[in-house]
Amino acid sequence: MNSVVRKMLLSGLLSSLTFSAQASEQLEIKIGFLKQEVDSGPVLSNILPKPENAGLMGAELGIKDSNTTGRFLKQKYTLTTGEADSGQELIKEAQQQYSQGIRFFVTDAPADTVKQLSSTLAKDVIIFNAGSADDKLRSSACLSNVLHTLPSRAMLTDSLAQWLKAKRLNKVLVLTGPAAEDKAYSQAFKRAAKRFGLKIVAEKQFTFDADLRRTAQAEMPLFTQTKEYDVVLVADERGDFGEYVLYNTWYPRPVVGTQGLTPVAWHRVVEQWGAAQLQSRFDKLAKRWMISEDYAAWAAVRSVAEAVTRTNKADYDTVNNFIRSDQFELAGFKGRKLDYRDWSGQLRQPIPLVHPRSLVSQSPQEGFLHPKNELDTLGFDKPEVKCAK
Repeated sequence: MNSVVRKMLLSGLLSSLTFSAQASEQLEIKIGFLKQEVDSGPVLSNILPKPENAGLMGAELGIKDSNTTGRFLKQKYTLTTGEADSGQELIKEAQQQYSQGIRFFVTDAPADTVKQLSSTLAKDVIIFNAGSADDKLRSSACLSNVLHTLPSRAMLTDSLAQWLKAKRLNKVLVLTGPAAEDKAYSQAFKRAAKRFGLKIVAEKQFTFDADLRRTAQAEMPLFTQTKEYDVVLVADERGDFGEYVLYNTWYPRPVVGTQGLTPVAWHRVVEQWGAAQLQSRFDKLAKRWMISEDYAAWAAVRSVAEAVTRTNKADYDTVNNFIRSDQFELAGFKGRKLDYRDWSGQLRQPIPLVHPRSLVSQSPQEGFLHPKNELDTLGFDKPEVKCAK
């Protein structure tokens, strides 16, 4: 064997060994979960309190699901969690996680904290907002390093308004609670009503300080007495009074909104399109039902995993560019592939309309069309977003 052939064989062997070593290298994907504990105070209707680990368990399931397939692809996903009582403390936790090499963050925090995280952390991060439905985050805040897996209030109320229009329940009484979040929900519905041609016959603010557990049957009919309406819209995110509106209205009418027929990101009654298997896996892990914040956190983790799987890379640039590209698709157990809007970072997704024991419908409703994607009839469409990009 001459020296030239020997060198060629040796070169080929070294190339083969190098490729084999690279192929066997395991990708390490670190994801941070940041949760701000917000004390919303006591509520009158506290029979079903929000789980303390809401959101976190969804992220945990996302990690577990990703590792199930990841071990065959030599991908390892880990979750680092951090909780704080204030936005400033949560920012310090985020900075510490960043120093540890984490570039993908799932957050369950108020809108102001999400904005602070966006401006404080370097631009080479993706912050998945899985806890705030604030409309301004999607319409005017323009946070370039933030994606939203939780639906906005505009998406929720648009989905409800479409259903009301389809059912010809056109005349609406709007009841709004005292909290800022209630006013934001009410404002979102008023936008939706104008958008889809509903008529708000009256608006009333809830100001009672009585214990409705004892007085609802007497107080609510008087509170809801006004010109005739087809349906009652309740904006009560905390649950101060909304549960007591049902079956106590002046006119015997359906109740929708934050109570009654409710638009949500996720609910235990969603079972189609393989959702029952997701529900089962979550129940086994968390020993409770999956709620919207859990689903949003799960979707955030799975978005990262989908990008890593498709590109076989775990660096920020590759993952970020793929998630924001036309090639990205997330299998979200909602009957269609999900992706992100390039003008707001919002995850496009159908919205289930549920009551506690049944899925009633899912929006967008049939007949509500859009030039490009009917999912964009829910929430802020591109012309409505004022971002200086």
